[in-house]
Amino acid sequence: MFSGKTEELLRRMRRATLAKQTVTLFKPERDDRHGTTDVVSHDARRQPAHAVANASALEDKLDLMIAAGEMPDVVGIDEVQFFDKDIADVCNRMADRGIRVIAAGLDLDYLGRPFGCMPSLLAHAEYVTKLHAICTITGRPAHFSHRVEGGDEDVQIGGAESYQALSREPYNDVVVRSHHRVASSE
Repeated sequence: MFSGKTEELLRRMRRATLAKQTVTLFKPERDDRHGTTDVVSHDARRQPAHAVANASALEDKLDLMIAAGEMPDVVGIDEVQFFDKDIADVCNRMADRGIRVIAAGLDLDYLGRPFGCMPSLLAHAEYVTKLHAICTITGRPAHFSHRVEGGDEDVQIGGAESYQALSREPYNDVVVRSHHRVASSE
């Protein structure tokens, strides 16, 4: 979180548009922090998007667009970690059709585990750009998103009110050791 993933996605989509390529942007409908019709970065940049429920709905929407003669050159997907595991196959099928796919998402969840569909997407990706936030404690590159507010569900949509970016040492101090203490005291 807070590494500029969405900002970079929007930048790449903007560059494709400047190159006279047709672009289409998708987002998971469950991410309604900024409404359901736009992808919005933390620095308030925004671009219209199609909100879809899952990978199948994304592919169905794309098929309808193509049938209507609206074949995109580039498809962007924001918050891709919130899609089901089928998103990797959908992305591969888009690439096989000659569509450039740019997906932005978290590779680790708040407990430092691989996040949902991301391992499969990363394994199939032709290019990977890993961005890092700045640790709120040390100022070094942050590799982890620590949940500071909310429950213990695997997926919880939120921003700065719910998460903080941490580098390894503070993450281990706050998360790993505190979970070890809880497990030891039971």
